[in-house]
Parts: sequence; C-alpha cells; structure tokens
Amino acid sequence: MSIIGAVNSGYGAVGFFGSPGAGQAEGSKPILNPSQSTEVQPGRKSSPAECQTCKERKYQDGSDEMVSFKSAAHISPQAAGAKVRAHEQEHVVNAYEKAEQKGGKVISCGVSLSTAICPECGRSYVSGGVTRTAIAYPNEKNPYTKDMKAVHGMALRGANLDLAG
Repeated sequence: MSIIGAVNSGYGAVGFFGSPGAGQAEGSKPILNPSQSTEVQPGRKSSPAECQTCKERKYQDGSDEMVSFKSAAHISPQAAGAKVRAHEQEHVVNAYEKAEQKGGKVISCGVSLSTAICPECGRSYVSGGVTRTAIAYPNEKNPYTKDMKAVHGMALRGANLDLAG
C-alpha cells in the first residue's frame, strides 16, 4: 500500500516582505492565495485568498518506492487533485513493472483519493491518496498448486466440446 498525504498543515508564522501595512486597508490580512475568493464564510477565520493554512500545506509520500514527493512539497489546493492522481499513478506503474520483472500478474489495483475541508477558510481540497495493489506470482514447485491445477483440469475436461466441426 502506498500513501501520500498533507503534512505540517498547522498554523505557523510566516514573515512577509515589505512593511506590514503597505498596500492594505486598515485591519485586513495580506492576500496569500491570489485568484481566490476574498469572502470570509460564516464560522471561518479567513477567506481562501488569505488562508495561511492552505498556503503552507505540504504533501509527502510515505512509501518505500522511488516516486515523487519523497520530501515534503507544497501543492496549491487547485492543483492537488491532479498532482496526487499523477503521483498515485506512479505507484500503479511500479506495481505493473514489479509484476513483469518477477513473472507475476497484477490481480487488482485501486487508487483512492481523500478530501478534507480546511479548518481556517473552509475550502475543500484533496488531502491525500492511497494505492492498493495485489500481485499473484506463480509457484509451480508448490505441491498444493500442482494438485489444484490437476483438479481444475479434471473439472474442465470436456466442458468446451465442439460437435459441429
């Protein structure tokens, strides 16, 4: 199982360049996420444009495979869905390569993305993803496998009879 998820999404302090009030109205917060709504939803601390949590959210892979996001990196909330899907696809590709190298077969492969709501601004974002794969490897030396194939062979013998040709 492979996992990627948001890390260190707490409320941390960040310094800003310039004087604290330059270009801002009295009592307003700086715009941290341009092109986002500046409207504060009821019950929220800030608007999506001013959200410190969304600006500092980082994602990191927790698997032992060689894929992207081995070290924590920021992804914008708008791009998180596409980047997490692409990252999880790397795990799927790795599973197929591993199966091919070792003579196995991918039985199933599933990707789940999880979403969350930012506690500061109320924006919905993709918070992570999980890839689950099942690979079957043939084991011809195992006596149970040999017996199972023999039983299946006896059960299927004559099941596909073509009398026309």
